[in-house]
Amino acid sequence: MKKSLLKTVVLTFLIFALALCGCGTNEEDVPEDDASYSGVVYVYNYGDYVDPEMIDLFEEETGIKVVYDTFDTNEEMYPVIANSSVRYDVVGAGDYMVEKMIINGLLDQIDYANIPNFKYVSDMCREFAKGYDPGNVYSVPYTWGTVGILYNSRNIPDGEITAWSDLWKDKYYDDIMMMDSLRDGLLIPLKILGYSCNTADEEEVSKAADLLIEQKPLVYKYATDAIRDLLLNESANIGVIYSGEALYCQEDDEDMHYVLPEEGSNIWFDTWTIPKNAENKKNAEAWINFMCRPDVAFATYEYLHYSTPNIEAEKMIIEEYPEDLENPAIFPSQELIDKCETYHYLGKETDALYNKYWKKFKAS
Repeated sequence: MKKSLLKTVVLTFLIFALALCGCGTNEEDVPEDDASYSGVVYVYNYGDYVDPEMIDLFEEETGIKVVYDTFDTNEEMYPVIANSSVRYDVVGAGDYMVEKMIINGLLDQIDYANIPNFKYVSDMCREFAKGYDPGNVYSVPYTWGTVGILYNSRNIPDGEITAWSDLWKDKYYDDIMMMDSLRDGLLIPLKILGYSCNTADEEEVSKAADLLIEQKPLVYKYATDAIRDLLLNESANIGVIYSGEALYCQEDDEDMHYVLPEEGSNIWFDTWTIPKNAENKKNAEAWINFMCRPDVAFATYEYLHYSTPNIEAEKMIIEEYPEDLENPAIFPSQELIDKCETYHYLGKETDALYNKYWKKFKAS
């Protein structure tokens, strides 16, 4: 039975069980004056990135009406917040964009007295978050994942692909799909060359672009969202993909194997933030606290298939889906995590540098 079919039964059971074991909603998990919540919270987030059932549950439990607007990319979201064209109370933002928003004074500090469920966020996630949000002052992790390689083991022997450098092998001619994305695209050659994915060194970025140009004849297609479907219909057997997308593929095809490459990769975080001009900050913090609750974090995992920062939700995943513990798309080894980096906001000058060499690669 697929996870989506189990969801309603499992969630109902977990809410009951968590109430008994003290892991879910209890007096410690909500601010003392929770009953005083009312009004509205304006949420701005990636499209289809919150389970609608969780929105209903939040409204039922708090009495707060959720107005939920969506965007497709961080770059689409940023000018809306920067220009105050619409005022939101809580905004979903990727790691590097959090850093940019902090630098430009767009975010308010979070009052953790109103988010007791932050205690469930793992130490690993807190430490990585300090890279883009020093002190965990302005953001709370919501989901995380990695960029890796997914391949069809019916056509490629299991264990044959272990590294980014394998994608430069002639044997995989016309069988490779690469990310059509500047940061994710340049990440791969930078890691092969032993450089940081946040380098500001022009020579290093230039060498990375040259390596992509060298690989170009082997590539079947450059894409992003389409890679998932192209792998499933076997248009090609190898694709660079986000770990959550890999899990979707694995639900449909158990022969899809995910690899977090041995050179290291990007570990990314999507977070909750509160804009400086939020009108309903208390309600925003109620939303964030709710999303950090173990049963809600588990439901989010069921819905999105992305790794959770929530340590109690991780325990639920292992109990309900023990096979997932062996899947590096969900639980990568600490050895490989230690080789991963979050993306940083590079600033206008370095952004221009990356764009220069990405355009060179695209035009070649």
